[in-house]
Amino acid sequence: MAEITYVRGDATAPLGKGVKVIAHICNDLGGWGKGFVLAISRRWPEPEAAFRRWHRERAKNDFGLGALQVVRVAPYVWVANLVGQRGIRTGRSTGVPVRYEAIDAGLAALGDRALELGASVHMPRIGCGLAGGRWEKVEPLVTARLTARGVPVTVYDFG
Repeated sequence: MAEITYVRGDATAPLGKGVKVIAHICNDLGGWGKGFVLAISRRWPEPEAAFRRWHRERAKNDFGLGALQVVRVAPYVWVANLVGQRGIRTGRSTGVPVRYEAIDAGLAALGDRALELGASVHMPRIGCGLAGGRWEKVEPLVTARLTARGVPVTVYDFG
């Protein structure tokens, strides 16, 4: 079983050789405009465009909590849009938008896709920023769905 590697750096500039998938959490409202997605959009336009189209056409596809969309952005780099957040946090919000069961389902699908691609997975501490989650709850999901299946994972702490 692989272990999670923790590094300081930018998850949009993944380290190492071979095929890489950059994973992050999206909300189920179709919103894209705060947090890690801004760093993704600064580097590549395709993940945002694909996510917005996926949400817009949701009546005819699998968009929803736990769903995964993988978008190629370079010959050996893909971005995984994982819907793991119910809504967004507002001034009137009670509770947090993170949905651990949705992250778990999305990570299971990501594990399948990473194995198909022969890819490593790179991510910030998903679900723990604007979604309000706790890494001690997310980390075991990453371990069970990715590293336990032999998918190398690197987690980036920015700055």
